[in-house]
Amino acid sequence: MSGLIYPMLVYAHLLLFVLWLGADVGVFLLGQHFRKRDKWSLDQRIALLTLLVEVDMVPRSAWALMVPLSLSVVAAGGWWDVPTWLLAGAWAVGLFWLWLVWDSHAHDQTPRAVRNRRIEGVLRWAIGGFYLWLGVQSLLAGAPLAPEWLATKALLFGCIFIAAIMIDVTFKPVGGQLAAVLTEGSSDATEIPLRRTMDRTRIWVWTVYLLLLVTAFLGNVKPG
Repeated sequence: MSGLIYPMLVYAHLLLFVLWLGADVGVFLLGQHFRKRDKWSLDQRIALLTLLVEVDMVPRSAWALMVPLSLSVVAAGGWWDVPTWLLAGAWAVGLFWLWLVWDSHAHDQTPRAVRNRRIEGVLRWAIGGFYLWLGVQSLLAGAPLAPEWLATKALLFGCIFIAAIMIDVTFKPVGGQLAAVLTEGSSDATEIPLRRTMDRTRIWVWTVYLLLLVTAFLGNVKPG
């Protein structure tokens, strides 16, 4: 059974990647159709946006679980003798993060959700900083991650955190802009600012996609 632990963890890691990227593409396509006010009525576009929020829970969940699972894969594969306290802490933080994501979703538009998302924001910056440090430290010193492909993957994972955080930061004005569309009606005055915000957000979305593909390549090909 012990010999199956590593391949099972790798499979789970790959499954999370597929769910993350696949569902994110679905979110992207729904967002693309939401922008087409000449094709869909406002009610239909709101329905698309509602579906987008639901589908977006998949990549958000995968992101939270990818953190402890990535360290578990590294430990089980013998790439790094991850301290027990760090591995246990990663799972505690990852599961807590997952709870925050779903609890915020269940209590959306409430002070509880605002509090949860504030905590989640702190966690994401802290974990992203950890992976950036891990990648840079390993590339410079050859430890704790000796293979350069793995150190680079850790660094890029930290970059994914930054890009994904920037998606939420850039997308934040959508709430007020969408409210303007609903209260004032669909017009150039209300739709163009919303479209501009979504266009700026897409830059970070494409950045996340690119980084995910590169990290997947490094993890599977293991160049060098």
